[in-house]
This record gives sequence, structure tokens and C-alpha cells, in this order.
Amino acid sequence: MTSPPALRTDPATQVDLERYPLLTPEHPRYQAAVAQAQRQMRSTGAAEIDGFLHPDALSLLVADAEALAPRAHHSAGEGTAYLEFPDFSLPAGHPRLRFAPYSVGAVGYDVIPRTSLLRLLYEWDPMKNFIEAALERGPIYRYGDPFGALNLAVMGQGEQLQWHFDQTDFVVSLVIQSAECGGDFEVVPRIRRADDECYDEVAAVLRGEQGQVETLAMTPGTLLLFEGRYSLHRVSPIGGERWRHVGLLAYDTKPGTMGSDLLRADRYGRTEPFVEPPENWPAVGATTGNGPGGETNG
Repeated sequence: MTSPPALRTDPATQVDLERYPLLTPEHPRYQAAVAQAQRQMRSTGAAEIDGFLHPDALSLLVADAEALAPRAHHSAGEGTAYLEFPDFSLPAGHPRLRFAPYSVGAVGYDVIPRTSLLRLLYEWDPMKNFIEAALERGPIYRYGDPFGALNLAVMGQGEQLQWHFDQTDFVVSLVIQSAECGGDFEVVPRIRRADDECYDEVAAVLRGEQGQVETLAMTPGTLLLFEGRYSLHRVSPIGGERWRHVGLLAYDTKPGTMGSDLLRADRYGRTEPFVEPPENWPAVGATTGNGPGGETNG
């Protein structure tokens, strides 16, 4: 059965507005949802807003993600928990010198078609306003980065993300499809502080001690808000044939946030964005397509 055109083009039809009435912020259910997310963020630094997507829309988002997946650039290697160039003057065994494998695919914002359901949601103001209220950080802004503003994270069999801390204050994820097995989002909430790196505790987790590790349910349709700067986290290895699809919606408390060319080259395999998202993929010319954009701040 063909879905009604409105369901395919109107972001309001993708959200379960009965549970989360994003169009009427004064509604008691809206206020209750915001208050619950705020309590979770204050308590653990993470808020799992389950059933955020309407069930009918979720199947369309899965199809959208499957169509986008071939556009993903897969990067792999070994990295530390701190996502930085290591300081090899530190003593052997220091947490900042412990390497672990990572492998992940990312579809950049500049190749996500303007008709993509994921893109329509990201660019929808009621969605941003709800997230802003839940985070309690004042106004938030969509990234200015033509690559990193919106990503589809695509992970297949054997891929994983090593234990790490984020370099941003918060991350917003939309769970679209889980793997057949593995792909768990494992977290040690607030293991370090702004005034204390807590290296002994971090080292214990990196050695494989599981006592503090919690697993957040990556249930399709869930909106996840997460403060990853102080919470150690990873994605366990993927098993099975089904892809793990997660939308990464990038916001900041200041406008115009951009990524570096080094990050772009690693995560997307190129440094020049497309002026317009290619309708078909692979794009002609691979790095030129409809024409790379002008200079960008990195």
C-alpha cells in the first residue's frame, strides 16, 4: 500500500503527536515530556524519549535510511578514548595511550536529499524547540557545517565504536534501525568531571571491568539526548546482516558551528561539500557532483 503524500513529506506526521504534541508546546503532555527528559538529563546525563516516532513513519524512515546507506563513507582504524593526537610522553598504560579499533559509516548532510524524511525532521523547528527545552541550555542552533549538521550513522557486521568521550557537550540521536545483534550503546555515566579526569576509573573500564557500565536501549523510534563529554561510552560490535541506522542531529549553543578539514577527510572521505545534494548516488565525479561549495571554515 502506498503511503499518503503527507506522510512522506510532512515532518509532523513522523512524530507521535499524541504522546509528544510538538505543535502545541502549551499542552500538558508536551510539558510533561519535557519535564521528564529534563529530570533524566539532570540525573544521568542522558534522556531516552521512547516512542518518539510514529509507528507508520518509522517504516518509512527505515526505507529512507536504507536508500541513503550506499552514500556512507566508512572509516576505520584505532583511536583512544579522548579522540585526540596522543601524547606519547605519558607513561605506558596511561588511559590516553590505550588504543582500540573503530569502524563506522557516515552519510554527510550535503548528500542527504532535501526530500529525505530524516532531513525534513532535522530542519523542522518544532523538533529543535522540543530538544532545546529538554536540554535546558538556552537557545540551540543547527550546525553550520555542510557535512556534520546531520549524519546517518551506518554500521554493519563487525563494525564498532571504541570507548570514548565526546568533544561536544551534547549529542542528539534518532534510532531508526537496530542491528540483529550487538550494536549496544554502553555507557559509564559521568565517570569524569570538569576538575578531575578520574584516570583510575577510566582505566578500569578500558581494561574490561564492567561494574559501572550501563546499556541504553537503542529501540527504533527513540530520541536520545546524551551528554557524552563526561560519560565514557561505546557501540559494541555489530553482528548479523541487518544494518544499524542512527540519525545524528547536530546542534550547538552558538550558531555556525563548523568541523575541521581533518575531520571531514576522515569521516566523509572528502573536504569539499556539494552545493546541492545529488539526487542519485554515486555522484558523477565523486567529489564534484553538482559542484563543490566555496571555502568553508574548518
